[in-house]
Amino acid sequence: MKTVALRLCPGDDLYESLQAAVSAHGVAAGAVLTCVGSLRHARLRLADGKEHREFPGPFEIISLVGTLCADGIHLHIGLADREGRCLGGHLVPGCPINTTAEIVLVDLPGWAFSRQPDAGTGYR
Repeated sequence: MKTVALRLCPGDDLYESLQAAVSAHGVAAGAVLTCVGSLRHARLRLADGKEHREFPGPFEIISLVGTLCADGIHLHIGLADREGRCLGGHLVPGCPINTTAEIVLVDLPGWAFSRQPDAGTGYR
C-alpha cells in the first residue's frame, strides 16, 4: 500500500484536483483515506438524480469516500453548513476549495480498477 498526501488551495476544484492526482501518481486502484477542508459552494449529483444541483456555501467537508482509477473517480461527499446542517451526494466538478483541503489517498499496487458502462443503470 502506498499513500499520496495532497493539500489543495483556495479556488482549486476538489474533483478535478483528485482526478489530476490520480493521473500524476499513476494510481490504477485507490481510495480516499481521509479528507478535511472546506468548500466555497457545492455542486452535487444527489441519490438517483440525473442532474447536478448547486448549493451555496461555505461548507466544511465532514466526509469524502470513494474509489479512484485511471478511467474515473467515484466519490461521495458529506458537507456541513454554517448551522451544522448536513448535505451529501456524488462529488462532481464545480466544488472549489474555500480555505484548504488536506487529503490522503491510498494506492493499491497490484490492483487495477476500471469503470465500464452499465446498461442497467446508465452509469459507469
